[in-house]
Amino acid sequence: MTAAPVTLCFMLRDVDGLEHVLLGLKKTGFGLGKVVGIGGHVEPGESPVEAICREVAEETSIVVDPADLQHVGSVDFVFPARPGWDMFSTVFLCRKFMGEGVESLEISPRWYPVDQLPLDKMWADSSRWLPAFLSGRRGAWRVELNSDNETVASCTHTPLPAEAGPRE
Repeated sequence: MTAAPVTLCFMLRDVDGLEHVLLGLKKTGFGLGKVVGIGGHVEPGESPVEAICREVAEETSIVVDPADLQHVGSVDFVFPARPGWDMFSTVFLCRKFMGEGVESLEISPRWYPVDQLPLDKMWADSSRWLPAFLSGRRGAWRVELNSDNETVASCTHTPLPAEAGPRE
């Protein structure tokens, strides 16, 4: 089975000299009850850039211009106990966008100071890669979960060169 292609976008903004990131409380489906990044599945015929622009709009009503996306890497999520959950996530940062973030059927968005991430309410692996991406560190992470599909069995990081773009 091949990992499902998905996208994540972390929108960043300055509030009184402190950087904030938009995350969302997942209200339905996979990750229900967890605070997650904004994003979702790449549909057939879509590029990761097209998918993340669509997902951000659907989940938050925020409009992102593809030219304003910064590709920072990927996270390959491996669920040995549930291979159907495996995902290959293309990750973007975005500092220029239109809108504030409106609650949708799927996500309740909220801005968090980057230095106060709600890691206790997120997937256990988030602490391994999210702070690195938010600090501008580029890379490809591979996260393998334990059989409980929650805790992390292993996490590896490979730095990416500055010119590496998203995997099609």
